[in-house]
Amino acid sequence: MKIGLVSAYDYAHPGGVTEHVRHLAAGLRRRGHEVTVFAPCSDRELAEADHDFIRVGRPFPIPMHGSVARITVSLHLTNRIKHYVRDGGFDVIHYHEPLMPVLPVTALRFSKTCNVGTFHAFARSNVGYYYGKPLLKRYVRRLHARIAVSNPAREFVRHYFPGDYRVIPNGIDLSRFQNQPPYPELRDGMCNLLFVGRLEYRKGLGYLLRAFAQLKPQYPKLRLIIVGDGPLRRWYSNFVARKQLDDVVMAGYVPASELPRYYASCDIFCSPATGDESFGIVLLEAMASGKPIVATSIDGFREVVTHGREGLLVERKSRRQLAYALQTLINNSALRQEMGTAGLAQARQYDWERVIDQVADVYKRAIDLAQPAPAVRLEPSLSPR
Repeated sequence: MKIGLVSAYDYAHPGGVTEHVRHLAAGLRRRGHEVTVFAPCSDRELAEADHDFIRVGRPFPIPMHGSVARITVSLHLTNRIKHYVRDGGFDVIHYHEPLMPVLPVTALRFSKTCNVGTFHAFARSNVGYYYGKPLLKRYVRRLHARIAVSNPAREFVRHYFPGDYRVIPNGIDLSRFQNQPPYPELRDGMCNLLFVGRLEYRKGLGYLLRAFAQLKPQYPKLRLIIVGDGPLRRWYSNFVARKQLDDVVMAGYVPASELPRYYASCDIFCSPATGDESFGIVLLEAMASGKPIVATSIDGFREVVTHGREGLLVERKSRRQLAYALQTLINNSALRQEMGTAGLAQARQYDWERVIDQVADVYKRAIDLAQPAPAVRLEPSLSPR
């Protein structure tokens, strides 16, 4: 098959959707399919080095759902996008966040082939979906198949656009995280807690820092390793200095190639996110590394971790529960080992080859059933329904 993958997000910037598209493209190519990725990209050299990637627009940071989305907002790309989707000869075009401006929704508007959409996001509400529903539902009808990466993501989008959505989760490259050597300087007899994520409020690092401050006097050999960067980095650094917390390592941004070694270096992985997570990719990475988990009991995380089996789930925004769960695992190495082993077994269910099998099946069914996509007429009513 000739397949087009369309992503709204900056292809040069790490993120869940971008990594999903990269792995999906690589896996489909291994199976002999011809795959072209369309996305905005802030790194021109990266774009030019990949002959199967087409850079469409320059991304700009847009605040969204408590985070920052790097997407292209240029309306001057319309004719270019129209040319790519109409003249590319694709058997199927797969849109990741198909209702995101400007690239996916424009490509979907002009496509005359089989269209598949994957919805990655989860939030309590979406103002754009609410007010844009009269227009956006016309685009949704152009999708011959719909995928959601989790049950929370499915229920979120189905609230605005009812229909059939097949749940196909994010995948994990198990080989990337297994048998990785830890950093020797971090395996020095200390008990290492690891946080991986963007330094923004919704990732909940502040609650973990307060829990660490509570535990540190009782456990002098406890260390917290923070991997990631973001707008709150300075605030968290000042908090560590103000509280005079020893053994907090702020590693900053870490290339994807080095990330598995940080997982290998930790004893417990902790993700205290406060919400709006459709799927716990970092939890999968920790599980693939054989590490026990302490995380918040939010919708997207409960999709991946069962409390008491691969880790411990606590109430969100609760420093006390977080500290107690961490203390439970710090004190019990046998339980850490048991949960790490269970996590690795569970991670195998998310192997990318399994995920790609399911996506390829969706393509085949959608192509077999596809009828010419209905035209979109741009006469939006702005009143919500």
